[in-house]
Amino acid sequence: MEETQKTGNLVFAVNGERFELPSVDPSTTLLEFLRSETCFKSPKLGCGEGGCGACVVLISKYDPKFKKVEDFSVSSCLTLLCSLNGCSITTSEGLGNTRDGFHSIHERFAGFHASQCGFCTPGLCMSLFSALVNADKGNKPDPPPGFSRLTSSEAENAIAGNLCRCTGYRPISDACKTFAADIDIEDLGFNSFWKKEDSKEIKVSKLPPYDPTKNFSTYPEFLKSESATNLDSSKYPWYSPVSIEELRSLLNSNVTENGASFKLIVGNTGTGYYKETQRYDHYVDLRHIPELSIIKRDQTGIEVGATVTISKFISVLKEESNINLGSYGKLVSQKLADHMEKIASPFVRNSASVGGNLVMAQKNGFPSDIATLLLGLSATVSLMTSHGPENLTWEELLSRPPLDSKTVLLSVCIPFKKDQSSHQTHSTFLFESYRAAPRPHGNALAYVNAAFQADVVHSKNGVLINNIHLAFGAYGTKHATRAKKVEEFLTGKLLSVYVLYEALKLVKLAVVPEDGTLHPEYRSSLAVSYVFEFLYPLTDVHSSISGGLLDGINDISDVEVSESSNNGCISQGRKQTLLSSSKQVVEFSTEYSPVGEPLKKIEAAMQATGEAVYVDDIPSPPNCLHGAFIYSTKPLAGVKGIQLEPNHLKDTTIITYKDIPTGGANAGAVSPFGSEPLFAEDLSRCAGDRIAFVVADSQRSADVAARTALIEYDTTNVDSPILTVEEAVEKSSFIQVPLSVQPAQIGDFSKGMAEADQKIHSAELRLGSEYHFYMETQTALAIPDEDNCMVVYTSSQCPENSQSMIASCLGVPAHNIRVITRRLGGAFGGKFIKAMPVSTACALAAYKLRRPVRIYVNRNSDMIMTGGRHPMKVTYSVGFKSSGKITALHLDILINAGITVDMSPIIPSYLINTLKKYNWGALSFDIKLCKTNLTSKTIMRGPGEVQGSYIAEAIIEHVASLLSIEVDSVRNENVHTFESLNLFYGNVVAEREYTLPSILDKLAVSSSFFQRSKMIEQFNQKNTWKKRGISRVPAVYLATQRPTPGKVSILQDGSIVVEVGGVEVGQGLWTKVRQMTAYALGSIESSWAEDLVEKVRVIQADTLSVVQGGPTNGSTTSESSCAAVKLCCNILVERLTPLKKQLQEKNGSVDWPTLIRQAQTQSINLAANSYYVPEFLRYLTFGAAVSEVEIDALTGETTILQSDIIYDCGQSLNPAVDLGQIEGSFVQGIGFFMNEEYLTNEDGLMVSNSTWTYNIPTIDTIPQNFNVHLVNSGHHEQRVLSSKTSGEPLLFLAASVHCATRAAIRAAREQLKRWDKLDKSVSEFYLDVPAILPVVKTQCGLDYAEKFLETLLARPPTCFK
Repeated sequence: MEETQKTGNLVFAVNGERFELPSVDPSTTLLEFLRSETCFKSPKLGCGEGGCGACVVLISKYDPKFKKVEDFSVSSCLTLLCSLNGCSITTSEGLGNTRDGFHSIHERFAGFHASQCGFCTPGLCMSLFSALVNADKGNKPDPPPGFSRLTSSEAENAIAGNLCRCTGYRPISDACKTFAADIDIEDLGFNSFWKKEDSKEIKVSKLPPYDPTKNFSTYPEFLKSESATNLDSSKYPWYSPVSIEELRSLLNSNVTENGASFKLIVGNTGTGYYKETQRYDHYVDLRHIPELSIIKRDQTGIEVGATVTISKFISVLKEESNINLGSYGKLVSQKLADHMEKIASPFVRNSASVGGNLVMAQKNGFPSDIATLLLGLSATVSLMTSHGPENLTWEELLSRPPLDSKTVLLSVCIPFKKDQSSHQTHSTFLFESYRAAPRPHGNALAYVNAAFQADVVHSKNGVLINNIHLAFGAYGTKHATRAKKVEEFLTGKLLSVYVLYEALKLVKLAVVPEDGTLHPEYRSSLAVSYVFEFLYPLTDVHSSISGGLLDGINDISDVEVSESSNNGCISQGRKQTLLSSSKQVVEFSTEYSPVGEPLKKIEAAMQATGEAVYVDDIPSPPNCLHGAFIYSTKPLAGVKGIQLEPNHLKDTTIITYKDIPTGGANAGAVSPFGSEPLFAEDLSRCAGDRIAFVVADSQRSADVAARTALIEYDTTNVDSPILTVEEAVEKSSFIQVPLSVQPAQIGDFSKGMAEADQKIHSAELRLGSEYHFYMETQTALAIPDEDNCMVVYTSSQCPENSQSMIASCLGVPAHNIRVITRRLGGAFGGKFIKAMPVSTACALAAYKLRRPVRIYVNRNSDMIMTGGRHPMKVTYSVGFKSSGKITALHLDILINAGITVDMSPIIPSYLINTLKKYNWGALSFDIKLCKTNLTSKTIMRGPGEVQGSYIAEAIIEHVASLLSIEVDSVRNENVHTFESLNLFYGNVVAEREYTLPSILDKLAVSSSFFQRSKMIEQFNQKNTWKKRGISRVPAVYLATQRPTPGKVSILQDGSIVVEVGGVEVGQGLWTKVRQMTAYALGSIESSWAEDLVEKVRVIQADTLSVVQGGPTNGSTTSESSCAAVKLCCNILVERLTPLKKQLQEKNGSVDWPTLIRQAQTQSINLAANSYYVPEFLRYLTFGAAVSEVEIDALTGETTILQSDIIYDCGQSLNPAVDLGQIEGSFVQGIGFFMNEEYLTNEDGLMVSNSTWTYNIPTIDTIPQNFNVHLVNSGHHEQRVLSSKTSGEPLLFLAASVHCATRAAIRAAREQLKRWDKLDKSVSEFYLDVPAILPVVKTQCGLDYAEKFLETLLARPPTCFK
């Protein structure tokens, strides 16, 4: 008799604490619950899509049957709370914390300087912890003490889906790999645990200990008795059927009657892609039906139930089977597992089901990889329909209309083919799968995916194709498709070059993306490349080629082809390379100790545990409401009204400009150049323009109300919008640049052009926008206070301006508004101007409703409204000598500033400042700021500077290509002499401080630049499909310091509180300030300095405590804050030194606590304020980078093999912090130059506004070998303790990756030229930014494979057989 399933309340544990919920909204996610109902704030909301990893937690489930605990990581933002009945949840605080002690994961992250802003760190820790827990359960040999059973590869893969915008990933990878048993400790990078000269044994002993046998239990004992209980559906609209029969009855019961809506649930990960705006009446959890969770694999094939998770499917496919699967079965298992590991990320695959993925593909057209794999493998599916069970092929199901809500996918069956080899025929089964995506290891949608299966017979005449299946997906069609005409053409034919060539023509006709698909030609070309890659090795042409008959053509040597006559199966292996070892050379001085020492970031371990408090971590006050912006989707239109959906009318309030109180102004943001309104009034002026602020009782309700709001537009009597810089010029729509910030021209352009041997006239390049992608989106909390006052917590780079804006909007004095900012989860310029309207809208709503109001802007809206980096169109004319020496340059630059002034007027001067890194002879320009109907562009790390530096490199590359000389020699020809440097930059540097020439020489040696250049030349001659390039690029950065306040207070016990104008955004400002405070106060007694570091606490920015804080930007606020603190400390030292002398004379010796106690009794003022105004506002920094890349000419994929950087940091205030800034900035630059495609629609509305469509760098896209040398260039009298900035300049050096990619493409084009298949110039081409896969492939030739075959076909037939 079947056991009756027990039912009860929702019970689970979080970090060992029991929770029982008698009722809960079934749509509540685990993240919502943790952040709103518990004290555990370490899981952060980064995207709400499962795309960033900030919210990762560990889920532990108990299986009472096998008495085992299963542990796995999940995205808590997608996981429904009701699905966790009987589960245990572990967050980063649960591993360790400041009170109970840190876990070794936290300590190692901190010690390897792997946390900067810290917002992503708890999620990274949990991804690693999940991998550790599961590795240590495995059957691998016992690791050495202090290590786990994890391998280096597994450690890196564990965090492959986690995003970090600050660190550049290298230190994170190193911290993770410290747990790997197979790591060579010498390969690990710079850290605070050991010295370089320590032995291996000492290094291991200094690591924070890790003992897996002493790990705390992830699953508390008290839960085991409740683990088999299902939710009581009479209390919750949540049903957990335990059989197919029960499911069928349920779907035909009153649950689905009278129009009641219901949702079938497994992992709920689909909501990360398809955002839900409706509430369901009922939820049906399919995971408890045994038939849906089966997974069988034998010699006939694989059967997998619909609720089996992708991770579980992969692990079963990887298992060694006791049953003989046959060669084909083994091959398919291996290929499926390898391919599926590139789908999403580990924490999504752990809960995403195979069936859910397929149903999304069938019903919604989701670009699924699994759908394509199954189509290529002739899979069949089982369904439960309202008419009964049904079995059909997956291909048939794809061709049907979308499944209705009562049809359930039960299972999928993949058949294995039987080996049929005999003495007469040697039949071989082939299977291969392919995908090209912005990120090679996954966590990105594919441009194209493919799965090919073939049955071929080897004979003396060649390879006969008996049967072939070619499936393609994700290329811009609703469903995966088979190229049947190609299959028919190939079936029964002997494979030859001619047959393959004709087949590729048919592939191009078969794989045609639908209208509106991005990069359609590239996608078709990719499909052709994959068929070529699959079949070309079977043509046997390579045997002739290797005999040297065809000069310059070789086999697909980079694709390993292994064939075994015994197993009748061909496997084409393409293994990804892991990050290699990296070197960090740090020259630091102890002259000003503890300043200059590589101390770890003070709050790093606390950030890792998740205890560091960001704005959204502050508990909501009673009666708190939540807001969301309603923004325009039209670029220029009248706004007649806003209509909320009927079910959102209750408990929501809409705030518009009409709610601004009398005496207040419609002001949302201000810059030194002007202001912008908080809300559009009668006219929306851009897509993304703020129209209203909707307030509801939860953030989700506010977001959904805003997303579903209908705006009534009126475009009558409205001019057509200006969306491009060309339209702005036509209509004379410009923003004026004040004379005070206009850059100066240099020399006589006409004279310079007259001296030139050759000229380029009116060449053009364009640069697009980039989104900041700070991990913490814009956020604020406004709390009404007594006497018409307001306390506002905001994630702002300039709290002072936020205070000013709020006061202006509310019509109250600024002293009524107290703005507090503790720390930011990243900013990069995006939280200077753009944070102001967020806090102002919150304050306005709180003022009107007399209740606290908070907002956490959802990622999609944040991306649309922030505006991003300035796009621009550049036209240049340049004159140069035959040697490559440039004599004159003129630029016409049109900068798209968007609709309001923001900080745009600084862009021209910043751009020219970095462009001046080369000696152009004469430099003239005409720069226009174009006012357009786009969201206002704003400052972003290296504003204008990254573009200026790149424009310089593009011009140098163009000159070199025209002269057909090495680009590096043209660069050297135009690097400044000391005299020309001061002509261009105005005498801001002394001769001995001009370190760029020596840096370039050092870098050439340390990176083996010239030797590698020769090796690359040889590599490119030998390889047809893979090409390499290398490039050396300099950077000159004009840093600007700003006045900054400081305040130092010494408390009764001798502990020290410091306040500064600068805000901690992850750049280590607090750490440097702490060191400076200890150093400066230590001048009373030098032996105290080291101990004083621990006594210093830097506290949050508070606009009513420290005034004139100014903005934190430009990467110089840390040093300015340190200078301000030093001034404060000098005052305190002056007050305390006489007392110290008195006490010494009296007692012989004195310690710090005694000195402070005595100072208190003698009423000495122990607080000091200062305002640091720099005597010298500007200075230059120098650096250079060499990068080497490898491109795949068939797919356009680019791999960064190595980057070497040397940077002059002066005497670094903290080399560990500066090293992190350098690596993080460089990788962010890689994003701009290589990865991040900023897409808008015809109305200028950003459409790549999610983690699915906007791809910042991940651990698999950074340099595999990443070497950084921090040069200490000695004393600089005009600097703060001889230090220099490090945050911005390295962004520019990432252009070395782009330039190296261009060199590799040039090698591919040279190949085409050798084949006589290139009509254009080999070297004269423009490589777009970002150089994403379609861009690289297009410049290599979309028909590269076809041209190769044409070359073969043009040769005499005797060449082949």
